[in-house]
Amino acid sequence: MRRTVVLVGMMGCGKTAIGRALAARLKVPFLDSDAEIEQAAQATIAEIFARDGEDFFREREAEVIERLLSGPPAILSTGGGAYLAERNRNSIAAKGVAVWLDAPLPLLWERVRHKDTRPLLRTPDPLATLTEIFHQRTPIYKLAQLRVAVQSGASIDATTQAVIDVLKAAGDLPENVT
Repeated sequence: MRRTVVLVGMMGCGKTAIGRALAARLKVPFLDSDAEIEQAAQATIAEIFARDGEDFFREREAEVIERLLSGPPAILSTGGGAYLAERNRNSIAAKGVAVWLDAPLPLLWERVRHKDTRPLLRTPDPLATLTEIFHQRTPIYKLAQLRVAVQSGASIDATTQAVIDVLKAAGDLPENVT
């Protein structure tokens, strides 16, 4: 791999699960920008949002993404809102390749509706909030260099293979990678 593969997309699309599997298959490090932020802050994302606000979090997120992109090639899973910032999109385009894991809204809802670790969904109507976020963010995710459709019922292995196939077709992985 010549550059870092950055997985972008909505909460629940599989960035962490696919990222871990992809890193294992390609024998490169797996990095998670949210985990790096939590480790540095000694607090969860939800706690950072509550204590310091979203603007503070987004600044730290941009700093962490820039730092991670400056290292050796890896698989980088980002938070759902990371790709919204032009600063992050520019860094990713300059030093890596963005792969949008495009999951349909019903699948996202199925995956996130029982989790309380999503600060943006702590609203009276989390489905309506998720739907609004989905429609706001999709046009920006479409700016990613590559796209993989996440299929309901597809295994982690199948989706990981779809990512590998897209990366190979784009010339970001050698053809002999399986």
